[in-house]
Amino acid sequence: MAAPRVAVAASGGRDSTALLHCVVRRSAVLGIEVVALHVHHGLVPAADAWLQQVRVQCRRWGAAFMSRRLDGRPPPGASVEAWARGERYRALAAMAREAGCSLVLLAHHRRDQAETWLLQALRGAGPAGLSSMPRQALRQDLAWARPWLDQPRQAIDAYVRRHRLRFVDDASNADPRFARNRLRRAVWPALLAAFPDAETTLAEAALRAQEGAALGAEVATLDLPLLQQGAGLRVDVWQALPPARRRNALRAWLAGALAAPVPESLVQRLFNELPLADSGRWPAPAAELRLHRGVLAAAVPAPPRRHAEPVTIDLHRPGTWSLPGWQGCFVVRAATEGGALPETLRSLTAREREGGESFRLAPRGRARSLKKQFQARGLAAWDREGPLLYTAAGDLLFVPGLGIDAALIAATGEPQLTLSWVADDRQATGSRQPGG
Repeated sequence: MAAPRVAVAASGGRDSTALLHCVVRRSAVLGIEVVALHVHHGLVPAADAWLQQVRVQCRRWGAAFMSRRLDGRPPPGASVEAWARGERYRALAAMAREAGCSLVLLAHHRRDQAETWLLQALRGAGPAGLSSMPRQALRQDLAWARPWLDQPRQAIDAYVRRHRLRFVDDASNADPRFARNRLRRAVWPALLAAFPDAETTLAEAALRAQEGAALGAEVATLDLPLLQQGAGLRVDVWQALPPARRRNALRAWLAGALAAPVPESLVQRLFNELPLADSGRWPAPAAELRLHRGVLAAAVPAPPRRHAEPVTIDLHRPGTWSLPGWQGCFVVRAATEGGALPETLRSLTAREREGGESFRLAPRGRARSLKKQFQARGLAAWDREGPLLYTAAGDLLFVPGLGIDAALIAATGEPQLTLSWVADDRQATGSRQPGG
């Protein structure tokens, strides 16, 4: 049977060099194979030498070695630190799986934890951000562990001196453009001079924040099932919660609905405005939040649409027919009632609303303005968007959200087709627009 394997993230710096050396020594006694995982970021010329140094150390110490070079670059305006961190963890995970390792060890120590807490506090983070780094975490099929998270930096320095370990010194660690570097060089020495126990107390504060974040997650797990209607949030039920639980539930719902980091400014704005709103829209990361009939939901907004020229379209057969100019498509289905004759759908004109259009919802009802019919159906503004369809004779046949005009609905028993309009943002969220 193959020996168990453990991976160590090895950048070549002081901390990861010490951890790799220590793990190799201990694992030899236990019969565990060690795999060093090195990520070449491609950001500085010295990175080639760092990779070679880790490779040579692994050969000397008896550890397996894997490396991966990042090919991309951070997009314009993006944080180099955040980009490098995200890409590094993706590369480490890929190498760990390839090596057959289910556990990856990271060399963060107590000073790192204290610095992270302080940086997050300066950014105004809540319990989740102030939790800093967990000692252990399970992401997908990999376990990530920081065995030295409660060790002071001095202990690692002593280990390096004792074993005369050679490590690389990244010159970018002195670059004042990066927040952590400014903290280490300008703030941390003064902080320790005034508060010698700062490293210990701030690391303990991170533990308390982890407890608070875990408690908030548990409360949200209990609250959200009572607040949700499908994927949306019922505002009336949400408002009945005490303020702290209301904020906590809102953050948890937003995190799931947006699948992206939730700005605290968005939480604060919704907290203030939702109780006073009957309907509305709020911009959010990669989405738009929409309130309608007491339910807040997230949608992926379509790009702004320019004026679309009238176009002729044939919809006399079932299928999906795209109209790129309107960022959406018509869906045509066979039906036994409520549809139009196929011949009526052969030569239609799709065009924008001009004002003054009237529409009949029921066979015996009277034609009323689109605005009044939309209000009668209780349709939100975003469910009214899309092209109107006119017959070859110039009669208004179809209105998104309302459906087919009652005067043009085929008799029961006749071959007929129903229509529905699906905007691109509805396709992205998997929801369907009424009116088919």
